[in-house]
Amino acid sequence: MKEPTTQTLHPDAGKTNKVISLEKYETIKAAILEVLKDGDLSHTQLMEALYQRVNGHFTGNAHWYGETVKLDLEARGLIQRSKSKPPVYSRV
Repeated sequence: MKEPTTQTLHPDAGKTNKVISLEKYETIKAAILEVLKDGDLSHTQLMEALYQRVNGHFTGNAHWYGETVKLDLEARGLIQRSKSKPPVYSRV
């Protein structure tokens, strides 16, 4: 039986994001939203916190999936990226 997948979105109009495992999407999405619950983080801080949260029980590259899901969550309006340099991510 084929594993369920989901088409992720991209915040930049005209760009297409990846089709990924639905289970991995849900795992990473929950981890990102949980990490950002405690406050805003830079990209580096977000990816490090995500890795720490899923390390040991996630199969696959947590940073790659993290970036893909982060872009999807931005496109869906669940998180936002500041215009500051460096950008900071927060929950909406």
